[in-house]
Amino acid sequence: MKTRILGIVLAVVLTGGVASLVVTRLSADGTGPATKTAVQVHGVIGSEKADFFADPAVRKALAAEGFTVKAVTSGSWAMQDQPLKGEDFAFPSSQAPADALAAQLHVTRELPRPFYSPLVVVATRAAAQVLADNGLASLDAAHRGTLRMAAYLKAADRDTTWQDLKGAAAHAELRGTLTITSTDPETSNSGALLLADAGYVANGDSVVTDQAGLDRTAPLLKKLVAAQGAQKSSSEEPFTDFISGVGTPLVLAYESQVAALLLAHQDPGDLVTLYPDTTVSSDHTVVPLTPAGRRFSELLTSDPELQRLEVAHGFRPRAARAAFDTATAGDDAYLNRPLRGIVLAPVPTSDIIRRMAREARS
Repeated sequence: MKTRILGIVLAVVLTGGVASLVVTRLSADGTGPATKTAVQVHGVIGSEKADFFADPAVRKALAAEGFTVKAVTSGSWAMQDQPLKGEDFAFPSSQAPADALAAQLHVTRELPRPFYSPLVVVATRAAAQVLADNGLASLDAAHRGTLRMAAYLKAADRDTTWQDLKGAAAHAELRGTLTITSTDPETSNSGALLLADAGYVANGDSVVTDQAGLDRTAPLLKKLVAAQGAQKSSSEEPFTDFISGVGTPLVLAYESQVAALLLAHQDPGDLVTLYPDTTVSSDHTVVPLTPAGRRFSELLTSDPELQRLEVAHGFRPRAARAAFDTATAGDDAYLNRPLRGIVLAPVPTSDIIRRMAREARS
């Protein structure tokens, strides 16, 4: 039998919530597999990256560089409680949980940050218009606007309901407490980042760094969480509910979720993207746990094809920022590509964020 390689067969196995990619090289006569040559890396990822790693084009690009990936999803903060022995990498959704993991696992080298995405709020058209009519938001395009965080937080602190806002009575779905649906901040990155953002604004546009800051902001942060009732552990769930028309009128999301929807030419319905005038960026950060995990993480940062695919899934690659602008040039009705008029607030340390989350949920 000739041993010259003719092609690559990709097979995806989904078992118990674990998506794995198996790359098998075929022998020259095409009758069967020869030897497996790719390095398989195992890891834990945030749920918002599940579609990226399940994408056949991503699997093909990784296979071309000699990698297969087997990953399970987890809330970013819940990764600290995962049994990571035997894993090659962990890939939470922002730097704070990654830093906490690195400290816990004694990873001392610099952590790669391949791509990022700012937090946004997706709103129904009716909800966005009512917020604008009451000075809580401004609308800049048909499906894009700015959420005035200080005004929103002041309304939340007063226990404002939709019924208190002029114009809401015309929309039967706008009822109950005015609140943004987010995820459980003790386990999920996006929910924790909302508290970090709200804490920054409530702390006089200053990052919370100590117990005094925690004490000042805790009452408001508790209200933001308590008003929601039960919270999901994954950012994908409330966003999917919103797109399906069964969610709440205001949902915290990553810009990448909106951009991915648009780039896939899916119908966003009456979705309006509200960029908080003070928001935070979710820096997707890899914690390499083995040499293979380190090589894999560096590939995500440097490979042009993977960068192109990161953009296709709505992310902003750090090493190819112009690629996002080019790909989304036709989506200005929904996206504030230059983040014009938006302040990106610094994020507290992982310890402060965890304490914020615990106090908000207590």
